[in-house]
Amino acid sequence: MTEFDLRVYKAVLKIPLGQTRSYQWVARKIGSPLASRAVGSALKKNPWPLVIPCHRVVAASGAIGGYSQGINKKRLLLDLERQIAKMMYNKKSKKVKK
Repeated sequence: MTEFDLRVYKAVLKIPLGQTRSYQWVARKIGSPLASRAVGSALKKNPWPLVIPCHRVVAASGAIGGYSQGINKKRLLLDLERQIAKMMYNKKSKKVKK
């Protein structure tokens, strides 16, 4: 794993559950604003795709982008995370109202 890869993975870990960010966002976050493609290459090598949530990174256009485990699994994970985040938000909202 290179130093660049490590910076990419650390940035990806900051993407909240149920949300996505672009490859360009990650590149900017690590201080390499022109490295969107290199970010994609680093994510493709991600040795722990469920621990380091590279599925949360999409194209700037909003297109799903690639995923080492397959695009269908990426969509499934994103949908699942959105549902979990929604349930967590609803539980927090209910607690605040009491």
